[in-house]
Amino acid sequence: MPTAPRVSVRIPAWDIRIGTTGEMTLDAARRAEAAGLDGVIAGDHVTFYGYGNDGLITLTAIAAATSRIELKTSVYLLPLRHPVPVALQVAQLDQLSGGRFVFGIGIGGEDPREFEACGVDPRTRGARTNEALQIIKRLWVEDGVSFDGKHFQLDAVTVYPKPLRPVPIFVGGRSDAALRRAGRYGDGYTGIWQSLDRFRQARELIDAAALEAGRDPAAIEMGIQFWTSVAPTRDAARGVVAQSMEAMYRLPFERFERYTPFGTAAEVADHIAPYVEAGARHINLIGVQDTPEEAVDRAAEIRQALRERFPGA
Repeated sequence: MPTAPRVSVRIPAWDIRIGTTGEMTLDAARRAEAAGLDGVIAGDHVTFYGYGNDGLITLTAIAAATSRIELKTSVYLLPLRHPVPVALQVAQLDQLSGGRFVFGIGIGGEDPREFEACGVDPRTRGARTNEALQIIKRLWVEDGVSFDGKHFQLDAVTVYPKPLRPVPIFVGGRSDAALRRAGRYGDGYTGIWQSLDRFRQARELIDAAALEAGRDPAAIEMGIQFWTSVAPTRDAARGVVAQSMEAMYRLPFERFERYTPFGTAAEVADHIAPYVEAGARHINLIGVQDTPEEAVDRAAEIRQALRERFPGA
């Protein structure tokens, strides 16, 4: 019997124009820590259909307001940035948090104009990410790093401060390329919008890529991220999460519905449980509720329901 997974909840970034202040963000993070949740996650975009939120800035503020809870980007759009300043920013955040940061990365691409706005060809995002990961991992432990890639060139670059320890890198995504990336460079993998069969297949593809790269597949942690909503009835919960996802992605909810748990906390846990049985050790929840505080409280209920199904954590 697997043990209960670690459960993290998304904490929204602040934007006073839509009524979310910085203090509201920090209050929600402190509430998550007090509720016993294992982690908080922050999304990341520069201009996703015009909206942006920097995941590292969000979590730096949360790091200063909390003391125990794990901090994760899920996911940080690495191909939009140059790896040298990112290596420094992550190192500073890891030191500030006392080694609580997990660097979740992905390549994005749902809105190609976001890449164009940053001067990046969206067709290069995978290759840029692979090079950036190699550079960042070396800068955290080496001095005088040189690198001659297609997208990045470094000549004896040193970056201090360095993180307390090499920060865990969790690769997100659904494509075979993302799975190969996780096997070659990741300490963990976070899936999204995956069937149970695809999640199991992801483990196999990650293991194969890890072995090819001379890495231990067992050292790569599996997990998955869900959009979700909790309400007294499934119909009520479906309406809330559907409206939010359609507004975010500009696609009909039916594209996501089979991968999206909603209903009571017990019903959400029922949907997630087979993924835990298939090897998911961490669960990220993007909870759609009336307030950030309610999203935290409902995530704590889902965590408790999962612990009841998988005792011995």
